[in-house]
Amino acid sequence: MNIEAFRAILDSVEEGIHVVDSAGITILYNQAAARMEGLHAAEVINRHVLEVFPSLTESTSTLLNVMKSGKPILNQQQTYTSFKGRKVTAVNSTLPIIVGGKVAGAVEVSRDITNVKKLSEKIVDLQAELLGKKVGAARDDRPGSGLFTLADFVSEDSRVVDLKALAARAARTNSSVLVFGETGTGKEILVQAIHSASLRSGGPFVAQNCAAVPETLLEGLLFGTARGGFTGAKDRPGLFELAHGGTLYLDEINSMPIGLQAKLLRAIQDRTVRRIGETGIRRIDVRIMASTSVDPAEAIHRRELRSDLYYRLNVVFLTIPPLRDRKGDIPLLVSHFIRKFNSSMGLSVEGVSRAAMEALRSYLWPGNVRELEHAIEGAMNVVDGTTVELSHLPVSLRGPARGAARAAQGAGAFGLAAEPSIPVPLRETLGEQERNIIHAAMEASGWNVSRAARLLGIPRQTLQYRLRNLGLPKFRRSPGSGHDEGRDERRDDGPTPR
Repeated sequence: MNIEAFRAILDSVEEGIHVVDSAGITILYNQAAARMEGLHAAEVINRHVLEVFPSLTESTSTLLNVMKSGKPILNQQQTYTSFKGRKVTAVNSTLPIIVGGKVAGAVEVSRDITNVKKLSEKIVDLQAELLGKKVGAARDDRPGSGLFTLADFVSEDSRVVDLKALAARAARTNSSVLVFGETGTGKEILVQAIHSASLRSGGPFVAQNCAAVPETLLEGLLFGTARGGFTGAKDRPGLFELAHGGTLYLDEINSMPIGLQAKLLRAIQDRTVRRIGETGIRRIDVRIMASTSVDPAEAIHRRELRSDLYYRLNVVFLTIPPLRDRKGDIPLLVSHFIRKFNSSMGLSVEGVSRAAMEALRSYLWPGNVRELEHAIEGAMNVVDGTTVELSHLPVSLRGPARGAARAAQGAGAFGLAAEPSIPVPLRETLGEQERNIIHAAMEASGWNVSRAARLLGIPRQTLQYRLRNLGLPKFRRSPGSGHDEGRDERRDDGPTPR
């Protein structure tokens, strides 16, 4: 293979590739690295790494360190600035190039996390402001202000009634709580309700989805950073410090890296944290509540959750049944959501037709209560009267209920009589069902493609192909922000900085 073909291959990959010789002079530099660092390859090739990145030194450059030690440095976060002033935060994996038993250079594979880091820091800063941790920040100290209460967890199912009673008792203590439930069942509502009913209700409630932040950033986000802890690090409190005197809620706890779980366990047991790069410890008074959409026993078996952390969190264990197992709650929930959206949208919807209700009761609800809420919200955006009809519901909900809709035709309504059912092409119906199933698997796996593929029992490559064909994203997007909220294996499992 000639050198041009080799360069073409390097330019086709998404990660930045930077190769230097034994003197620290760049010999290969691909297009991804150039885009990430705002440079052109011609400006980097044949120049010393410290000349191109003057913010680095011989002791802070991962490339030079690897050549000096002959040992790889894996997944190290670093913030640095190019000679053009572009500031970059990346996660690098740097490997020595050994020729004839001697170090002949080094190769670095980088993944840009600049925007993710900025967003995570902005979240911490905003939370600090909202919680009154900064000078001049206003804070509402009313118990449970702005948070859900047990009254917001709507259900008449006997299992949920018992669950709410247990949650109310747990609110009287400071014990750790672990909540298990499928995506969309209302885990955070339940956790917020416990906090709102507790003696800590006047303190902060801080929540973090452990699947939403890359491993290299999550530790700093939780425990904070000290200036000099790593290149570009600043003094910044972590979520533990922000939650002092209140509750820290960790969603998708099984998505937290195993190594970080050990540090979390230590913090819970010792009630202390140490910022990254800091020698001293800080005392914390925080109640920990966590949740998972994967059965904890299965997560332990898969080695996604440390057993010792599980036992430490599992002082109070709450399981929320999925909506498909408590369909008697659907009419109650529908009425609740109609009242909610009537208020926010200025509408006067009175109910749903019998055919629409049959469709809602016939559906399996892979997205649980959250999916039902979105279905009602969508219907109320297109309703043109006082009753939600079958035609107002998403196509995916209408398919399973066609037979029920025919039976309900002309039989009265939760408002008006049902309209005749309209056949929908088989291909469209099957496509919608496949989309729902894959979407549910992605939600249940925390938007991790490999895990979702295992849940579905199909190869990862097949799932990626189906995601593209169905127009589904490979990671969760936060509503209305355009930013990625969940993990994308391509982005989070890789390396970074120089």
